[in-house]
Amino acid sequence: MIRMAPVEQALALIAEHGARRVVGLEAVPLAAALGRRLAEPVQARVSQPPADVSAMDGYAVRHADMKMGAALRVTGESRAGVPFAGSVSAGEAVRIFTGAHLPTGADHVLIQEDAKREGATVTVTFEQSKPANIRRAGRDFSNGDILVPAGHVIGEGAISLAAAGNVAKLIVSKAPRIGVLANGDELVPAGESLAAGQVVNSIQPALLALIRRWGAVALDLGLSRDSEEDVRARISSSCDVIVSIGGASVGDYDVVRSAFAAEGFEPVFEKIAVKPGKPTWFSSGKASLALGLPGNPAAAMVTAQLFLRPLIEALTGGAPDTTPEAKAHTATALPATGNRAEYLRAVLSIGGDGRASIRAAEDQDSSLLSPFLSANALIRRPANAAGVASGELVEFIHLV
Repeated sequence: MIRMAPVEQALALIAEHGARRVVGLEAVPLAAALGRRLAEPVQARVSQPPADVSAMDGYAVRHADMKMGAALRVTGESRAGVPFAGSVSAGEAVRIFTGAHLPTGADHVLIQEDAKREGATVTVTFEQSKPANIRRAGRDFSNGDILVPAGHVIGEGAISLAAAGNVAKLIVSKAPRIGVLANGDELVPAGESLAAGQVVNSIQPALLALIRRWGAVALDLGLSRDSEEDVRARISSSCDVIVSIGGASVGDYDVVRSAFAAEGFEPVFEKIAVKPGKPTWFSSGKASLALGLPGNPAAAMVTAQLFLRPLIEALTGGAPDTTPEAKAHTATALPATGNRAEYLRAVLSIGGDGRASIRAAEDQDSSLLSPFLSANALIRRPANAAGVASGELVEFIHLV
């Protein structure tokens, strides 16, 4: 068991333990696939487009007939879902609409703005320099192509692409079941009256929402009091991970870690050298993993981004992220750091010149939630780093 793990070591241990407990697979309909990790690649069952189709409203013609003033006989119509059954011969045209199949014999679409229609005759009114306005069969993808690779986390674009490939269900990793347990005699649910010394349980609802966003099943394990018995009574074996909020320091009423130990959870690490979030701990039980987050709201939100999200990814078969840290120019000077890595809530923006700029919130106190209203990134400051001047490059991670 490690007393104080550096951030990199904590992430490696989380990935290792999560990979040992990868959840199973299941088939889900497209509408239920958002945020899930794809276990098997999505393969197209059709081509898109399935045939040569018109990219514009106009007339399907032979480009060889496209002389200024040429008059062509309109012989039929092709519209989406109802292709023209015949073919286009010399001197003929078929009325066609966007997305409709191109008739045999046609190699060009004369757009309606370049033509004049009178009865059954259409006249070319604008020069047609080359064949155009056709989307060729398979331009987007062909039958049998891999549309979405395994391991991809499904977004709206992947859902649309799979549907276009005529795939109705996806094979994904099962959604891990993540229970969230808040702890503290002082906490009361939002909306209730507060007595002296009480505070609102503000972080638990936010974590439940984040867990759902990250593709897992969020389970509310309630609010335990500062007694080992109450905490133990709420530890659920039906969870893949139990996230405990608060009660993880060394005070007389911080009983959470001892409660988990009494339920058979073996400590992996007790703390992380990170600011905010030093009390974050991680343990392994027979049926579940346990991740303890600090009771300070901002610290809990930051450490959830840093450590809970990678744990969910590991449980669904995701590989550790080896992408180099992104960088942006800090809008303000930043002081030197101490012996812990620091993550500062910040706003990332792109200027008119394309320059990425990032501004840390003025007050980084670990109890403050208001900076999260505008924050979209965390500035990463390594331990024992020198101060940086305004305009220098600093590393950051996106809040997701």
